[in-house]
Amino acid sequence: MFSSKYSVIPGFWLSLGYTLSWLSLIVLLPLAALFLYASHIHFDQLMTILGNKQLQSALKLSLYTSFYASLLASILGVFLAWMLTRYSFTGKKIIDSMVDLPLALPTAIAGIALTTLYAPNGLLGSLLPFKVAYTPLGIIIAMVFVTIPFTIRTLEPIIKDIPYSVEEAAKTLGATPLQSFLYIIFPMLFPAWLTGFSLAMARSLGEYGSVVFIAANIPYKTEILPILIVSKLDQFDYTGATVISLLMLLISFALLFAINIIQRWIKPHRLIWFITHLSIPRFSKKKSS
Repeated sequence: MFSSKYSVIPGFWLSLGYTLSWLSLIVLLPLAALFLYASHIHFDQLMTILGNKQLQSALKLSLYTSFYASLLASILGVFLAWMLTRYSFTGKKIIDSMVDLPLALPTAIAGIALTTLYAPNGLLGSLLPFKVAYTPLGIIIAMVFVTIPFTIRTLEPIIKDIPYSVEEAAKTLGATPLQSFLYIIFPMLFPAWLTGFSLAMARSLGEYGSVVFIAANIPYKTEILPILIVSKLDQFDYTGATVISLLMLLISFALLFAINIIQRWIKPHRLIWFITHLSIPRFSKKKSS
């Protein structure tokens, strides 16, 4: 069942045991310790923590800022990934390297830079007619900064695999650029786009360094769950911090699990069928008319 004609890594069971050992030490044991500590919390105490209005406000803010930040990062990621994959221009390698900068840069530095830029007396904040720093909008901008590499790097391999002949064939059939994207390109990109979106949202939910400065940690206004966890730890409320951490873990796992289920169901041919039965006329009919 697990045989292979050729493998550069010797022994399936040896490789599996080595992988699971390191995975247990790095990931599974810390998570198990979190669940073990949480198991000693009484039900009434758990309900009191979950029913706290400050926690509910932080949860609501975390969910909707993460969603909008991931959506914006995913949309921008499509254009940037397409540009970096399909076009050649001066400075392309520099821009391609800058895409990974949010992953290598300490997020605290990004938070300080964004706060300095968008503060009311900052370079951009003083010019804008609305307030960005210390508002949910500032939190969304910080989350987009740290999550956009996930969407770009997820889409690039798929865009590279789409042959130019597909677009040329659609053009010869009378398709407009919008129709070519909706009927051909989008169904091929959607599973990868969904993966990038889910990774970006899971990352946004746990973001702390780039958000803590631009959010200013104002309860009921700009306090998200990671900031609330640190606040609980500063108050030596380890039980409350554990419950919130476990809540974030369950939300992230449920999100990634749901996205995987959706990806298994949504296949490119099913998406093509769905899109071609929308109210937008097919380009083949436009050609014949």
